Amino acid sequence: MKAIASDDADAMEMSFPVYVHGMHRTESWSRALRPEEDSVAIDFEVPAERRPDQTRLEIRYSPTVAGAMVDALPYLANYPYGCTEQTLNRFVPAVITQRLLQDMKIDLNEVKNKRVNLNPQEIGDAAVRAAQWKQWKDNPVWDKDEVDRMVRKGVKRLREMQNRDGGWGWFNAYGERSYPHTTAVVVHGLTVAKANGARVPDDMLQRGVAWLKKHESGQAEMIRMWKKRKKRTKQRADAIDALVRRVLGESAMNHVEMLGFLFRDKVELPVYGKCLLGLELHRSGDAAKRDAVIRNIEQFLKLDEENQTAWLELGNGGYWWHWYGSEFEAHAWYLKLLAATKPRSPQASGLVKYLVNNRKHATYWKSTRDTAYCIEGIADYLRASKEDSPDMEVEVVLDGKVLKTVKISKENLFSFDGVAVAAGDAIGTGRHKVELRRRGEGPLYANVYLTVFSKEKFLRKAGLEVKVDRTLYKLVPVKAVEDVAGSRGQALKQRREKYERMKLEVGDSVQSGDLIEVELSVESKNDYSYLVFEDWKAAGLEAVELRSGHSYGGGLSSFVEYRDEKVALFVRSLPRGRHNLSYRLRAEIPGRFSALPTRVEGMYAPELRGNSDEMKIVVQDQ
Repeated sequence: MKAIASDDADAMEMSFPVYVHGMHRTESWSRALRPEEDSVAIDFEVPAERRPDQTRLEIRYSPTVAGAMVDALPYLANYPYGCTEQTLNRFVPAVITQRLLQDMKIDLNEVKNKRVNLNPQEIGDAAVRAAQWKQWKDNPVWDKDEVDRMVRKGVKRLREMQNRDGGWGWFNAYGERSYPHTTAVVVHGLTVAKANGARVPDDMLQRGVAWLKKHESGQAEMIRMWKKRKKRTKQRADAIDALVRRVLGESAMNHVEMLGFLFRDKVELPVYGKCLLGLELHRSGDAAKRDAVIRNIEQFLKLDEENQTAWLELGNGGYWWHWYGSEFEAHAWYLKLLAATKPRSPQASGLVKYLVNNRKHATYWKSTRDTAYCIEGIADYLRASKEDSPDMEVEVVLDGKVLKTVKISKENLFSFDGVAVAAGDAIGTGRHKVELRRRGEGPLYANVYLTVFSKEKFLRKAGLEVKVDRTLYKLVPVKAVEDVAGSRGQALKQRREKYERMKLEVGDSVQSGDLIEVELSVESKNDYSYLVFEDWKAAGLEAVELRSGHSYGGGLSSFVEYRDEKVALFVRSLPRGRHNLSYRLRAEIPGRFSALPTRVEGMYAPELRGNSDEMKIVVQDQ
């Protein structure tokens, strides 16, 4: 800028950042090809206004997501503490998984050195994934001698921890007594381990079974005598009775009276208990009562057609801290029930997909016990659904042209090439169709990701697992008073800050000085951790708050960083469902501005991506 007069002159040069009107935008699709189907197709459109060299189409596919359960075994094997349950679950899941892989006749040494990611939802650089596979070399499942050593050590320790009466307590120490839940967990684990080839002493197991039988008989007598005496009675069968009955049923021990009490009181049982009851009714051959319990459970079932997942809405806010309030354990036992009754149903495959994506710590769930039960349930599903023995040829077709053909069998289940990519000029402007065709046996799960640097005039929203909508509200002050107590206790009227929210549409105008509230409405299809929301500001608006830090605006806890061009909100834990984030801006500089879309991304899970619509706003001088 120059200023020139007849006798004086001056000049100044300044630089201003100018951002491209565009962004990397990822559209995501999820599909599941059922065993009775032969192909599935996805239509998509590539915009003309884009950077062609930054266009990428990634297609990921797998015959099973359940095989990802193997990832959790190192966590269980290396857990640093040794209570009764953790001692048990240090080796039982490894026994289950190794037996499953041996039955599939898989070369464990080959898979130890290289494996494919069986969860098609997860994306990432192939070299980085290959480096991550090195952690599998410490997984005990690949070494039969190591698993045998773990079994011997674990069984020896559990025998030492067994009480004189045959039951188990939490730890082995003076004054410890036997508890029905702990004893049932141990007896169940030893029974399952023995069924999968582990050497478990019969006398040790039978003493535990005898303790549970005595406990169950006492509980049945207490229920029977409810109306006949006042002491040592209870009105109805509960969740612990359902667990004990199921565990004894696994050892072919029947108790018709207790099973009748449980069915009579099924409405009062938590969902966890209903799943245990359904399994025991299935074992006893009472299909009519079993189906009645399943219908009761399905009242809590939710299905998401968009990403082909299923889960139970437990509604256990009043007892979530109890063992029978565990979401993951309840889902694991429901999966065992589905594996026994309808293993090829959309509910079963959807539940597995939900559980695999729901792992709190990337490879395992929340605790040693729920991780062990999830592995057990997924193993049951793999066998029953035949996902452990695929035999298929998969063709990936883009606009009628075959991109890749892959044969998948149980022999190469952990090493097949499950990714097809097209990029740059291979994907032109306009409409396209990607198709997955399958010949052979088994289901197929697929995720498709289209990433473009879009420069469209209006940038549209996108997202699958995580979605975000942004709404701007003009805050209009309104007069409001409230009653407060004065220094002497007298009633006083005091003005209070209050605003009326007026929603702003695309292209609306505000004046300099107006206060604007930004509300981000977030929808999550699962429980996810460590996400960042980048909300790009319109150039004429500035944040009211100046200091970064923790915020609870909108109801969701976050750490907020206020930057020149955007506001970044870091969310540690995003529960399933819809939630809000909010902060305030003030209109300052007049002009016509575009606020680029809000972007959400998983900081350690790059497949979790989404963005809102763009927002255009006019700031007028006051």
